Amino acid sequence: MNRKGFTLIELLIVVVIIGILAAIAIPKFSNTKEKAVVSAMKSDLRNYASAQESYYADYTTYADLTANATYFRSSAGNVMASTAADGTHWEATATNAGTAQTCVMGSNTQATGDGAPACS
Repeated sequence: MNRKGFTLIELLIVVVIIGILAAIAIPKFSNTKEKAVVSAMKSDLRNYASAQESYYADYTTYADLTANATYFRSSAGNVMASTAADGTHWEATATNAGTAQTCVMGSNTQATGDGAPACS
């Protein structure tokens, strides 16, 4: 007899190899997704800084722009909060449900993230 095809052992070996490759790839993918979320939060904070400077150029004061769609709108999934905006300085935080990290950035403050986004 001349039968063509794969034996059960050969098929099981292929399934095991695919399972091992999937076990390696899935954690790498989830780590990459979290890095993308953190990058989006940092990008929103940089855009918020630009919006603050634009607002300052118009009104010579800093304000809470998180609800002002004319100057700033955050990315989908990101939640922005202004923790301090008293006219002479500003500070904002960004959070996202896709990560446990919180990013902060400010201007003319003594806080972490003064002038550049910092995440922890």
